[in-house]
Amino acid sequence: MKKFLFIAVIAFGFVFESQAQTVQYKVITSVESIVPMGIGRSRLIEEKDAIDAEAFTTERTDGKKSKQGDVKRSDAKVSKFAETKLLNFYSVAGINFQNIASNDALTSSKINKLSAEGWELAFVTSGVESDSGKGDGKGIYITRYIFKKVN
Repeated sequence: MKKFLFIAVIAFGFVFESQAQTVQYKVITSVESIVPMGIGRSRLIEEKDAIDAEAFTTERTDGKKSKQGDVKRSDAKVSKFAETKLLNFYSVAGINFQNIASNDALTSSKINKLSAEGWELAFVTSGVESDSGKGDGKGIYITRYIFKKVN
């Protein structure tokens, strides 16, 4: 009886382990402007219209010839996306810490909502094109939040 129970437990483990799992990924992007006086536009962006990257991918066979000319950029644009207004880093007086705290609260709210829907924050990556000094007055911080969900 003990052998039967042991074999049944092992067999059940293999059956449970062999069930196929799929992983989905979702990217949310925050774009935060550093343009002074509230002129810039800052947003939290989430696509709502998935597209297939394969339709926009070509291969080079000899390193020179490419069929990228056959791919239209306009076809790669999604029409459905959600945008959450964020505040700019700078105001008339300079850096605005209240705006940064507000953006953190909005971003946390979005992350918490996705977490409640079963999404797990897997990676965060960021980049910056910052103000280069007198006369520039432009720049953005961009952060990509990559979530995954195992089904």
